[in-house]
Amino acid sequence: MNVLDNLNRVRRQIAATALRAGRDPARVKLVAVTKTVPVEIIRQVLVPGLDGLGENRAQELLSKYRELPPDVEWHFIGHLQTNKVKKIIDKVSLIHSLDRWSLALEISRVACEMGLTARVLVQVNASGDKTKSGLRLQEVEEFVAEASCLPGLEICGLMTIAPWTENPEEVRPVFRQVKELSLRLRHKLKAGMDYLSMGMSGDFEVALEEGANILRIGTAIFGRRY
Repeated sequence: MNVLDNLNRVRRQIAATALRAGRDPARVKLVAVTKTVPVEIIRQVLVPGLDGLGENRAQELLSKYRELPPDVEWHFIGHLQTNKVKKIIDKVSLIHSLDRWSLALEISRVACEMGLTARVLVQVNASGDKTKSGLRLQEVEEFVAEASCLPGLEICGLMTIAPWTENPEEVRPVFRQVKELSLRLRHKLKAGMDYLSMGMSGDFEVALEEGANILRIGTAIFGRRY
């Protein structure tokens, strides 16, 4: 398996889909999801055109952070425990998974303590899938309004994980709802909804067509999990 070939194939798919949708491919961020992928394999994709690496677990992120170049842009994309916030907050460019008030308070507290601003996305469970984290669609507006007032916390947009399906068209409504919510929040709350993190290996083309500008892609680049 040549992971660099896989990466380039994904990039071509992103570019073609973006152009087809009337989007600028250069405005779409590709985050390679490195969960369980060995460092020696990850090194092969650290090339221009890759916008960052995404990790689901704090301990794995910390281990790889120490071994990979210091200029790597890290994204935390998994469920974040409050007791892990201090360990990763100064090492990541963006936390994709703000999904509850207690986490917002802890991120704010730690950020202020460390003298930094934490950039976060609010995780939305648009499908109502009980196996997934995230706020329900109807909860997001109030949450964003209140969390935006917390010091040390910058809400940069929304994230969602669509249910798995063999036919990506089936989850198009999920992505569309989150995009529409993002537009409403930007208009009503004047919130900085710059990022929409939607789409993974099986559905990123549909997500991109529906407005995603951060794609979290692992299997299509690295193959099945190690």
